Amino acid sequence: VQVVESGGDLVQVGGSLRLSCAASGFTFSAYDMSWYRQGPGKERELVAAITSAGGSTNYADSVKGRFSISRDNAKNTVYLQMNSLKPDDTAVYYCNAVRVAGLEKYTYWGQGTQVTVSP
Repeated sequence: VQVVESGGDLVQVGGSLRLSCAASGFTFSAYDMSWYRQGPGKERELVAAITSAGGSTNYADSVKGRFSISRDNAKNTVYLQMNSLKPDDTAVYYCNAVRVAGLEKYTYWGQGTQVTVSP
């Protein structure tokens, strides 16, 4: 199983970035996907999530209207489009895959990609 994030970078306030998360080794289309982030000195928090078929999304209040999550099940990839970036968005962004089957929960994490927003 591999979950690999990419696209993190140093960007100025107000800029945009698109993160990608490429998955392999499991049935991607059966998993709900999420982006989490962990800023300096902060706990990891949920940023955005999308259901397995892409029919439903949800966002943290802090990113609503600025970030957009999407997925391409044909490419086993989930994206996070980030616009109007703020210094508070500086964090390591992690991709998470999760599937619940009965009493079993399957979850995979990537290694993270650094996003730094400079004032």
